Amino acid sequence: MYSAVLRLATANPFNAPRFQLLTDDSQSRQPAAEAAAPAAVLHAPNGRRLAAASEPELNSCEYGSAKFYALCGFGGILSCGLTHTAVVPLDLVKCRIQVDPGKYQSIFKGFSVTVKEDGVRGLAKGWAPTFIGYSMQGLCKFGFYEVFKNVYGGILGEENSYLWRTSLYLAASASAEFFADIALSPMEACKVRIQTQAGYANTLREAAPKMYAEEGLWSFYKGVAPLWMRQIPYTMMKFACFERTVEALYRYVVPKPRDDCSKAEQLVVTFIAGYIAGVFCAIVSHPADSVVSVLNKEKGSSAVQVLKKLGPVGVWKGLFARIIMIGTLTALQWFIYDSVKVYFRLPRPPPPEMPESLKKKLGLIQ
Repeated sequence: MYSAVLRLATANPFNAPRFQLLTDDSQSRQPAAEAAAPAAVLHAPNGRRLAAASEPELNSCEYGSAKFYALCGFGGILSCGLTHTAVVPLDLVKCRIQVDPGKYQSIFKGFSVTVKEDGVRGLAKGWAPTFIGYSMQGLCKFGFYEVFKNVYGGILGEENSYLWRTSLYLAASASAEFFADIALSPMEACKVRIQTQAGYANTLREAAPKMYAEEGLWSFYKGVAPLWMRQIPYTMMKFACFERTVEALYRYVVPKPRDDCSKAEQLVVTFIAGYIAGVFCAIVSHPADSVVSVLNKEKGSSAVQVLKKLGPVGVWKGLFARIIMIGTLTALQWFIYDSVKVYFRLPRPPPPEMPESLKKKLGLIQ
């Protein structure tokens, strides 16, 4: 039975290898028929072995290798840098609604006023720091997420990694975002200053030297704490919600296993799960996003002062624009990231399944 399923899986040119965590002892106790099946043994950095039930040439690298993490980081650069730059006009209007709700009363009013005052080109203000900053953030966010997920999974072990998988996703994504925000903060500060402070600067080349001359290096990092407040909950929701939504879609919605789906079908599931995750991300992170926008506009203000100034109602200004922006962004980011993995033939484990050892302990199988 195992051999028949294996032959069917490997016949699919878009097949994603199915991984099973094995210890040295369990490897030696494999049934003879199973041991005879072709398998590529991948050595993960945490010391455990990952046996891929597929031909070795299907993957371009080993799971957990330096090349794997580097290409994941490259996927993060594309997914975050390109998507955030593409929605700069919406982001600009959203920031202006947050810092000046009297003038920019809604999305449509914000676009109308901006075009009237600055022309169509004014909608692209801040594109350079957006592209650079979010490319660096994507590199750290997605690359480090894969690293921390693998490391924390090795610490927990196979059974606990399955039982506590949501906590694993939350911990790995929070750890990754901590470093990603440090990389993002300087460009985010420049972007907000360009977009929200009229007459301050029109380009990154103007804004960065001016900020440094006025406030020193601190001007680029004074918003890092609010960024953590905004981005860490956002990223935790983004990754955990996405992972669990993908799992639920394949279990309850998609009528066939992922390995039987074509590459295009898998990417459609990725996009849908990404959009669902993005809506929740926007809601969770919006109050802190409002604080970041106002903080980077006003000199000498602290996050606490801005929070008090905005009040419980003001922090939710621009939420609708952010839901549209973040929902679309998150869906496209996961789509691009997964497409990079497919293109470079990176190992793509399927949604997690309960380990056989745990099934035996729970009495689900004999």
